[in-house]
Amino acid sequence: MSFISDLANSVIKTEDITKEDALKLACSSDLEELLKNADKIRKHFCKNNFNLCSIINAKSGKCSENCKYCAQSAHFKTNSPNYSLLNNDIIFKEALKFEEKGVHRFSLVMSGKGVKDNSDELNRLEEIYKYLTKNSKIHLCGSFGIVSLETLKKLKNAGLKTYHHNLETSRRFFPRICSTHTYDDRINTIKNAKLAGLDVCSGAIFGMGESLEDRIDLAFDLKKLNVSSVPLNILTPIKGTPLENLSPLPKDEILKSIAIFRFILPKAYLRYAGGRNNLGEFVEAGLKGGINSALTGDFLTTKGDGVENDKNMVLKNGFEI
Repeated sequence: MSFISDLANSVIKTEDITKEDALKLACSSDLEELLKNADKIRKHFCKNNFNLCSIINAKSGKCSENCKYCAQSAHFKTNSPNYSLLNNDIIFKEALKFEEKGVHRFSLVMSGKGVKDNSDELNRLEEIYKYLTKNSKIHLCGSFGIVSLETLKKLKNAGLKTYHHNLETSRRFFPRICSTHTYDDRINTIKNAKLAGLDVCSGAIFGMGESLEDRIDLAFDLKKLNVSSVPLNILTPIKGTPLENLSPLPKDEILKSIAIFRFILPKAYLRYAGGRNNLGEFVEAGLKGGINSALTGDFLTTKGDGVENDKNMVLKNGFEI
């Protein structure tokens, strides 16, 4: 048996892999074997269940933070729309639309450093979550930046179930992407969400100039934080941002990164998110290499493939929705 299959069997026996193991996987030239064994791990721990989530860009643009990948940062000149928190009725209709289409989760996403304690925005969000809890059965998520434990407790009491807050990249690489807040600010927000009794969704953006080792370090940080849902974004360079001229990651490197995440995070929802179309015809290879969930519909500032197309692709590859 190969090192890859031996390691997969160890993971199935609930033995954690080491960083040294992960780096050895990264050096492997047998991508087919790596994907096959990542899929074996996924099937063992997660079966064939596939989770679909959706988002609404509930507040857009004019963000004070300087994350170099982001179209919504006020530091850069992009064509991203700018608007305050959407009307409640618009949000309600979107949530119910996705629920009717069989999507499992719905998340409000707001631009900005974070929702402030005792603010009008927080009051509005509490009202929205209470309404959706009463009038729908969809799993409710939210992404509101760096927020306090007090605010997260209020949102949980209103009906929020999962808080989304990406780490994006490794601690080592993060200062090259953002200088207006720290990696620890993000870590502490995730810890606050846990303390508030919320599930956490936190993941990565691949292709910002980081190394495969950076992605591996990020995966281990997510493991330490016991994150249950891990969205894997692939950078779509946006004109006007500092990363607009970056070359796309090779498709085999994206697939290798996904598979290694599955070895490190065997029980997590590994979730296709923004930019997955960078894989082109190899999108389905990711479904056979560790992916078992996806963001469907449109993304924050880019278009998706649509719920029905995604459902058809998932079902065709042997999953159950």
